[in-house]
Amino acid sequence: MIKISLKNGSIIEVPKGSSIIEVAKKISEGLARNVTCGEIDGKIKDLRYEIQKDCNLKLHTFQEDDLDGKKAYWHTTSHIMAQAVKRLFPKAKIAIGPAIDEGFYYDFDVEKPFTDEDKAKIEEEMKKIIKEDIPIEKFTLPKKEALTLMKEEPYKIELIEDLPQKEEISFYQQGDFTDLCAGPHLQSTGKVKTVKILSSSGAYWRGSEKNKMLQRIYAISFPKASLLQEHLDLLEEAKQRDHRKIGKEQELFMTHELVGSGLPMYLPNGATIRRILERYIVDKELSLGYQHVYTPSLANVSLYKTSGHWDHYHEDMFPVMKMENEELVLRPMNCPHHMLIYKNKLHSYRDLPIKIGELAHDFRYESSGSVCGLERVRQMCQNDAHIFVTPEQIKTVFGEVVQLILSVYEDFGFKDYTFRLSLRDKKDKEKYFDDDQMWEIAESQLREILTQLEIPFYEAIGEAAFYGPKLDVQIKTAIGHDITISTCQLDFLLPQKFDLEYIAEDGKAHRPVVIHRAILGTSDRFLSFLIEEYKGAFPVWLAPVQVNILPITDKQHAFAYKLKEQLIKQQLRVVVDDRNEKIGYKIREAQMKKVPYMLVIGPKEVEQNMVSVRSREEGDIGTMTIEEFLKIKKGESI
Repeated sequence: MIKISLKNGSIIEVPKGSSIIEVAKKISEGLARNVTCGEIDGKIKDLRYEIQKDCNLKLHTFQEDDLDGKKAYWHTTSHIMAQAVKRLFPKAKIAIGPAIDEGFYYDFDVEKPFTDEDKAKIEEEMKKIIKEDIPIEKFTLPKKEALTLMKEEPYKIELIEDLPQKEEISFYQQGDFTDLCAGPHLQSTGKVKTVKILSSSGAYWRGSEKNKMLQRIYAISFPKASLLQEHLDLLEEAKQRDHRKIGKEQELFMTHELVGSGLPMYLPNGATIRRILERYIVDKELSLGYQHVYTPSLANVSLYKTSGHWDHYHEDMFPVMKMENEELVLRPMNCPHHMLIYKNKLHSYRDLPIKIGELAHDFRYESSGSVCGLERVRQMCQNDAHIFVTPEQIKTVFGEVVQLILSVYEDFGFKDYTFRLSLRDKKDKEKYFDDDQMWEIAESQLREILTQLEIPFYEAIGEAAFYGPKLDVQIKTAIGHDITISTCQLDFLLPQKFDLEYIAEDGKAHRPVVIHRAILGTSDRFLSFLIEEYKGAFPVWLAPVQVNILPITDKQHAFAYKLKEQLIKQQLRVVVDDRNEKIGYKIREAQMKKVPYMLVIGPKEVEQNMVSVRSREEGDIGTMTIEEFLKIKKGESI
């Protein structure tokens, strides 16, 4: 007998060689019906996996917060899709079909792209395979036999050839379909209940533009029809909130192939919002003692070799430009520049903390397939700052950064967020600087600081920066995605790399510690988040156009423009819609563009020197004097 330690702390004994599904049945038949995979000592395993020794076991199911459980379910459904395609399109060659965070996809080599009619047929065939409740069986083969089995599938052959010569290669079979796969999978196709094909697109084999373009089908599956409908409703909401769609409707930004992929251009409305955001955060930082600087977007490669960024990030940088005796590169981050600014003169302990801030343009070489509107770009403006502190100041200053984050979130009305302590993966010696003592000091200090500040947090292994641990603020988007906006990092490494010093109270040179922090992250991604969060209906203080003046006829134009001048003097952003259109049309268009206030002007309003006010939120709120309207607007400032 062997002992199995379960998640709830209990221990059960089972015969040696028992499979995960057999252990689940021993616990409860209901659990066995719902379990999708198991986790043995931290490693995900198939339900068929036979346990040979004492271990910790976590059973995964299709639950909202169990991504591993969902992925096993979705991975099984991806095989069902591949089987359906092979039935309908026998000449199709199969590539890969992984589960992703929201469903799954499968790549196929077919003669022509899938049509909507093709996808409908594939979905129906998937439903037939599910009804057939075909057992899914796992088997392994030596490499030579595996190559023979997959001889008609060139993409599988390529994957097998990449595997070690002596490795036993695993396959999963369901009826007439066999696929190269490591698993995990459900026990039969009937365990899947509902499926929906969502979209299709082209995708290069192995993500390389040098390879053939395949056809990728995205889909989703659920154990209940109600869960599928909830997901489809969420997708529709996401479509309506898509910052690219709203950005086009409200004329916030544009892209053009002549400029390049991942290089958006801000139109006047978008530039207005970005300018307000950047002035807002700079003013906040200046009030807290930050000193803002400007540094160049180009730097010598040697700068990044000194900092260590070259070893860890050079693949994400743009190519080196050789000029005369220098090798220059567009900077991916600006912390090395700030290290040199600190080093520019000698500092006393009395000078610290020194807070160097910048709205810095950074460049990352993102593939053309991954860039997305403002959310993922190749040039970004980062709200960056580096705070140089003595070791004794770490707790106080780190706490001040957290308070700044909370203050900003309150201004924007953010409520659904959590704090994540991002730590290194000790086993990953390539991603993280190899200095165990430094990491242990930094991680323990950060954990201690968060505990003393009574900030609730959870830990995430493998999410740290290469030079140190960090506190990431994970915020829920309007459609339920978990993203990072603000980050605060503790760094003992770069001061050492750049040989930074300050003269301490004992008259000797000591090494400062650097706190890296970004409150808004990048202006670009932050704006994309705000567009989707507010669904384009920005708070009055952020709206690119706060007031739209709508004269009913051309006889009110003079009054409208005089009013515009008056409101501009009150620091309002105002436009006059003097087109020869009916007033109802003008109102509907202003509402579509989410303008906070519309001031309708007819002959009566001109005569009485008043305006008829419509609110984006409340509709018609009555006729009033300009002074009365300004009081309403004043109450909505940040």
